[in-house]
Amino acid sequence: MKYTLRQLEVFLAVAHFDNITRAADSLSMSQSAASGALRDLEDQFDIRLFDRVGKRLKINELGRLLRPRAEALLERAQSLELEMAQHQAVGQLKIGATMTIGNYLAVGLIARYINEQPKAKLDLKVANTSAIVAQVVNFDLDIGLIEGEIQHPDLEVIPWRRDELVVFCAPDNPMARKPQLSDTDLQAVRWILREQGSGTRQTFDWALHGLLPNLNVLLELEHSEAIKRAVAEGLGIGCLSRIALQESFDLKTLVPLKVAGRDFSRQLYLVINRHKYRSAGIERWIELCHKI
Repeated sequence: MKYTLRQLEVFLAVAHFDNITRAADSLSMSQSAASGALRDLEDQFDIRLFDRVGKRLKINELGRLLRPRAEALLERAQSLELEMAQHQAVGQLKIGATMTIGNYLAVGLIARYINEQPKAKLDLKVANTSAIVAQVVNFDLDIGLIEGEIQHPDLEVIPWRRDELVVFCAPDNPMARKPQLSDTDLQAVRWILREQGSGTRQTFDWALHGLLPNLNVLLELEHSEAIKRAVAEGLGIGCLSRIALQESFDLKTLVPLKVAGRDFSRQLYLVINRHKYRSAGIERWIELCHKI
């Protein structure tokens, strides 16, 4: 075999950082050793995987073509190493979750996973849908749990569970006395909403198509709890997942509102890079997700 796994590690690290020094640091190597490994890999096959732009190395077309296959090969090798060392066969996972899922569902899943695999190490990254998708595409995350609809040639999108958004307000808001809200009502109130790029905002925009230019959006916030607090303080009405609102509804600190003729239902998804090797840990995580 003309290449080594270490050379592939260097190739993938440089592809991630676009910089040989940062790639070497991430692998606990000297810069000269990393440069030598990359040079040997390219010279053995008489190829170039990066374009040199000053001190930066920018992955080229051939590098982009080989990257997912190198990533999959390295994943398989690492999984085999773990199993041969008789460590946790399920392995380590880097999980990404959108805000609602990360704050209200992911912790329970992590607890179940760790109860099964006490030695397992899980990293959880919570961000909006666009950020999680970008990191799954770039192999920075093993799997993502998202709220928004997405299409990408490198992603496998797996339907997970149903959810719905609920329009809500403070108990003393005049809208709370209405049996249902009309389109006129929706245009008359002030809105506290999630930011653009979030799955929740995407579903909201779809549900209120035709009204968006006439809505009075007072605030756009990244966190559901901040939106709930602003609505409870009387700044306006909001729209969030029922998952995030159920406790507040039970305590009657917030109240749900019925909206005429608008569909706020949605699908939650699991996303994984099509080129990524599905380790035992990834497969078990998907199984646990489908059990809740």
